[in-house]
Amino acid sequence: MFSKKSQTLAYATGSAAMPASPGLAATLTEAMKNPAVSVGGAAGLLVLAVALVVLVAGDPRAGTPHVRFPLSAPGAPPPPPGWREALAPDQPGAAPVNTSDLQLLPNGEAAPVQGQAVITFPGQGGAAAGQNAQALPPAPIAGFTGPGPNGAVLPAIAPDGRTPAQAYARPFQSNGKPKIALIIGGLGLNAKATRQAIEQLPADVTLSFVPYAEGLQGWIDLARANGHEVLLETPMEPKDYPENDPGPFTLLAGASPQETLGRLDWVMSRATGYFGLTNYLGSKFVNTGPAMATFMQGVRQHGLAFVDDGSAVQDTGGGAPRASADRVIDDQLSGDAIDKQLLGLEASALQNGQAMGAGFAYPVTLEQVNKWAAALAQRGYQLAPASALMLRR
Repeated sequence: MFSKKSQTLAYATGSAAMPASPGLAATLTEAMKNPAVSVGGAAGLLVLAVALVVLVAGDPRAGTPHVRFPLSAPGAPPPPPGWREALAPDQPGAAPVNTSDLQLLPNGEAAPVQGQAVITFPGQGGAAAGQNAQALPPAPIAGFTGPGPNGAVLPAIAPDGRTPAQAYARPFQSNGKPKIALIIGGLGLNAKATRQAIEQLPADVTLSFVPYAEGLQGWIDLARANGHEVLLETPMEPKDYPENDPGPFTLLAGASPQETLGRLDWVMSRATGYFGLTNYLGSKFVNTGPAMATFMQGVRQHGLAFVDDGSAVQDTGGGAPRASADRVIDDQLSGDAIDKQLLGLEASALQNGQAMGAGFAYPVTLEQVNKWAAALAQRGYQLAPASALMLRR
């Protein structure tokens, strides 16, 4: 058995030749002396060789220049303004996506001329087809912007008295169950994390964006197209400033009212479509009475709301819609620790009728929040946007 197996292996690997019949060899030699047979055989061998090359090398057109664009539908046609800016590279140091030659044409428009690229998102079979049913109106909404310094556009109260806080909030209908709001912040700096938060978190989760982010308006537009209401983060002075520096436009506790309002105008001019502001750091600023009074004056004059992460110990409402988070859910970056904080929010909501949490767009936070939110209604709670928990103080 062993010797037979070895012989079969030798044939398969070419180390021995299968003996040929003498009669068959003589017949083949005689046939090849015929010129017609020789030419035909040579042509056949050529075709066979070409076929083998294609089989091994793959598609003969594989060397032709080509480009592949991985796309994901933003949630609501047509793509929102600022979509080009939102296409930032996912990896540090990666080349930016060049979209200067792309054109998105509405469904049903005439065929493009040569050189244009038509991108159709899946499911867009008509004007309303494929639209995210939870999408919020694109910003800016007419009547809720006003002129600012140096040609900037700032939030403004409409002539009929309606405010941007009302216009840009996500609509909400209470079902009588304890309400829990969750704010996920730090968005706009990391493209991958920002897309994941926008596209995967439930629409009732409020998203908070960094004012220094490139393509900020595109990110906000994308978030609203996916149903999320938006907050804009305001860098504020922490207790350990300047060792812990929130950036060049940080609101300082000891600054003059004019300087504070000037820096606030810069923050607010970065984009539109947000219903309110939230603090980024700011443990010193939010607890400095005169500084916060000036800040809340600006918030109120522009018709916005203010939400802090729970670090403000003073009542700084100033007549504007106001809320504070009950806890930060990801001070400790582990799944178990985040789960405990989320359960703590449920306990607070059960006791007080509502609760609000805040967190950052860490991968583990996004993963745990998605798992938690999926079964929240079954446990007897209602996920709510942050705007639904605001109080006017």
